Amino acid sequence: MTEVALSSQATPAGVKTANITAKAGLVVLLAFALLFPDLGHMRDKAAGLRAVGYPLASFAVPVLWWMYWKDRISYPSIPDLLVTITCFTDVLGNRMNLYDTVEWFDDWMHFMNTGFLAAAVVLLTLPRTSTRPRVIERSLAFGATAAIAWEIAEYYAFIAGSTERQFAYTDTLSDLALGTLGALVAACVVHRLWHQGESPNRAPLSLNSST
Repeated sequence: MTEVALSSQATPAGVKTANITAKAGLVVLLAFALLFPDLGHMRDKAAGLRAVGYPLASFAVPVLWWMYWKDRISYPSIPDLLVTITCFTDVLGNRMNLYDTVEWFDDWMHFMNTGFLAAAVVLLTLPRTSTRPRVIERSLAFGATAAIAWEIAEYYAFIAGSTERQFAYTDTLSDLALGTLGALVAACVVHRLWHQGESPNRAPLSLNSST
């Protein structure tokens, strides 16, 4: 019999609505950025790579749930929203030209979005009975790796041939530090919510089917 690891709590309707809205907004913004890169402030900022990578990331949880988890758990709306919101806010920030007009916005995005992604990974891969050190370990392992991968991709996508490369080293160090800090904060927040019984989500990747 397939194990069902569900909380009795239902996912708030607002989370589901926000999830759908963020996905729809992401698709619209990416289409706009491809069609009008200057208006979307995405010229020379790897708009094409974002147009491919962001939808793949944003729809990864729905596809995995449909293929592997739907018979065992209800839809993991919160992790899905956390993944989607990272992609949506990045494209929205470019559309509003916040990266170039607000000095601290890029730093905030590295901290916040790495934290969101790390929290999603923790929710999808660990049971809520996990200890704080285990949650921190998982979150930092993913968060630090994701921060490094992003900086490498960012450098080759639009910094290597840009005049910004002379400042890339300092910027990269701060981005890595902020991303790692975001993952650490995310781990502490998720563990605290689990401890208080606030999160309805369980970890589909940690489930085992038994007969």
